[in-house]
Parts: sequence; structure tokens; C-alpha cells
Amino acid sequence: MNTTRARIPYLLLAALLLPGRMMAQQEPEVPLYPNGVPNSVASTQPEKRTYDETGRLTAVSHVLVPRLIVYRAASPNGTGLIICPGGGYRNLNTENARFIAQRLNQWGITAFVLTYRLPTDGLMQDRAVGPFQDAQQALRIVRQRAAEWQLQTRRIGILGSSAGGHVAAMAATQFSKVFELGKDTTALRPDFLVLCWPVVSFRPDIAHQGSVKNLLGDHPAAGQLADYSPEEHVTAATPPTFLVHAGDDPTVTFSNSIRFYEALKKVNVPAELHLYEKGGHGFGIKPDLPDSWMTQLEIWLRNRGFLHRS
Repeated sequence: MNTTRARIPYLLLAALLLPGRMMAQQEPEVPLYPNGVPNSVASTQPEKRTYDETGRLTAVSHVLVPRLIVYRAASPNGTGLIICPGGGYRNLNTENARFIAQRLNQWGITAFVLTYRLPTDGLMQDRAVGPFQDAQQALRIVRQRAAEWQLQTRRIGILGSSAGGHVAAMAATQFSKVFELGKDTTALRPDFLVLCWPVVSFRPDIAHQGSVKNLLGDHPAAGQLADYSPEEHVTAATPPTFLVHAGDDPTVTFSNSIRFYEALKKVNVPAELHLYEKGGHGFGIKPDLPDSWMTQLEIWLRNRGFLHRS
């Protein structure tokens, strides 16, 4: 695995992290690799950002500087949750991730929206590992800086929606495999996992083919499909998991969540699956919703001790 790092001068780094126009976002952004991005190729194309009418960031693509957007709770309870946005490995839906982060903040959880690299040949030497390098580095950073953010190092979870669910599930099932050569696996296991309408399996019968193609190309080998199917790597050490999906999801079939849930139950990993009759792909996360599946997530987190004050 080639781990060549692209060094980005500090002035350029600052320019990349600053928006192209005035915007409402006030949350700090923390680069994952201040000393150079591994597995990267220098690019002259700018990062692509989309904003809503209020100036809030809604989507990102062509990520050059992988980073964490930090949403700090007003009264932190010691739990941190890294959020991997969806977008089919084409872009990152940071708006939906923001909605989830804001709800988590209400419960005392500090949230970190992971702006991970997307599999583009012009940005990485090996596009199939970049997102997972970034997820593992995010776990390292959050644990290393836990005291600064008033977190407990054994209360750090990871959440993913849609293709971001695949990133999170890979991080939660392959934490003993380091994706960046030279790093160790210390502190890479999340303490809990949340999967929302996730892309899980890369097997042809239930895979989201767009995600498979974007990550692995047009003709992935059978061995790659196995390597990138997290349900086939579940063990008794996989963290407790909460899953939510809609039965009418037209984009990612609910069979992904069921297959992962069944794999967890086979090895007695605590798991809870909420399968709703309707909802489509991505539902129940708008800030103005008084009740949704997130209420069930809050109950699950409380029952597992992740909402108690540390």
C-alpha cells in the first residue's frame, strides 16, 4: 500500500478550509493530517461545496483536506460520535449530517462530521482505501484529544448513513486491519456503531451498485467484494450496533441492514434493528421533528450508558 503524503502549505490549507463566500457555519474544522495526507496525489482542482440560501454547507465533493467538523454540546456528557455522511461515494451530504449532529448535541453528545476523501483516481493513488484511512484517523484524533473535548475515551462511537454507513461499518468490523501503512491499530475500535439506511454488503444480490462502482471500479474482483462486505467480517468483538432502515427505501435495500443484524446476532453482539414500513432513503432527521427513529436511538444510547454524565 503506497502511503505517499501530499504536503499542503499552511496558507493553502487555510484557504481550502475557508468557504468561497460568507456562510453561517461557525463550527470549527480540524484537519485529520496536519503533516501531510497519506495516499494522496496533488491536485489543482478546488474542492466543490454547495450551500443553502442561508449560507450553510449542504454538500461537499472532490475533498482535498479530510477533516472533522466539530459540533460541541452545550453540556457534554462524555460521549463522542463520529458521523460519516452519505452520498454514494460521489459526494458528502453534510446537511443531513448536520441535522443528526444537532440532535445529538441536545442529548449531551459531542458530534464530529467526518469530511472524508471520496474515491477519485485524480486525488488518491489507491482510491479504494482513502475513506477508511480517514475513518481510522478520525478515531485516533478524537481519542487523542478526548480531554480537550471533555470526552471519555471508551465512549467514542461511529455513525454512518447510506454510503457513509459502509464507511462506518468497515471501521467497526476491520479495526484490527490498519489501512495506512506504518500506523498501528491502537484505539481504532469504536465503542458503539449506528447505521442509518446503510450500504453494507457489496454482494451483487443486495449491493448498491453505484457505491460499488465508485469505490472499486467497473470490474471488482470477487475477493474485493468479500473484503468490502462488512457483514462478512463481523466478530464477537464488533461493537454494539443500532440500525434503522425503511422497507420502501428505493436506493439501498433494507436487506443490507437485515444481513448485518443477522451477522451480529450469530456472534451474540448486542444489536437493535428498527425497520419502518415507510420513509424512503433518509428520513426522520429534520431538526423540527418532535419524534422519529432518533427517539429510539436516544433510548438505546441511554440504556447502554452513553448518555449518563461522566
